[in-house]
Amino acid sequence: MTLYKEYDRLLVAVDCIIFGFHGDKLKLLLIKRDFEPEKGKWSLMGGFAKKSESLDDAASRILLGLTGLQDVFLEQLFCFNQVDRDPVERTISVTYYSLINIEDHDEELSKQHDASWFDLGEMPDLIFDHNEMVDRAHQRLKYKAEHYPVGFELLPPKFTMPELQSLYEAIFETEMDKRNFIKRIDSLDILVKLNEKKRTTGKKGAFLYQFDEDKYQQQLKTGNKFQVKP
Repeated sequence: MTLYKEYDRLLVAVDCIIFGFHGDKLKLLLIKRDFEPEKGKWSLMGGFAKKSESLDDAASRILLGLTGLQDVFLEQLFCFNQVDRDPVERTISVTYYSLINIEDHDEELSKQHDASWFDLGEMPDLIFDHNEMVDRAHQRLKYKAEHYPVGFELLPPKFTMPELQSLYEAIFETEMDKRNFIKRIDSLDILVKLNEKKRTTGKKGAFLYQFDEDKYQQQLKTGNKFQVKP
């Protein structure tokens, strides 16, 4: 302890950018801050890391506390260290972004934290530097979705091809040609077409698909490179 007494001590926070997908919109889970400064304004879900836990464990704890979910996609993103980013105390924030299926999260927990889902393109102005955090997370999501099949984390276990296309259009903020999209996705060979249809998408319905994790892992071992974005 005496070896470090001459050095400043800083607070380390963890802020989570939680993405979901519903309809044809990419969503963001935000909480209304219930203490000063910036009380009553919208914020990312965050907290301070404990001495006894790693940053990854802190992010998982925060995510569990807000959504009730474990073992979901969670990745460290960036360190925000501006000296005056928090007006109360010198605080370094390490951000994580997560992809969850909205249907799986605990709505009661969200209500307890006064949390709400917002369309990414219509989110309110956030406290401190949280807007920049969201922007960086969205850019990372675009990159990951282009090179890896992480987008399936945002969908239910069974989904239609139109739903998958809507997800990628929401992530990349652009319309995609249906025929080219299906051709590109089929070429990846990581989906299983089921002998089931979702009837709400039209008179004939649309076939349901599932992501094949085993086939994906096998292809990774062979050094196969994925280019998911058509």
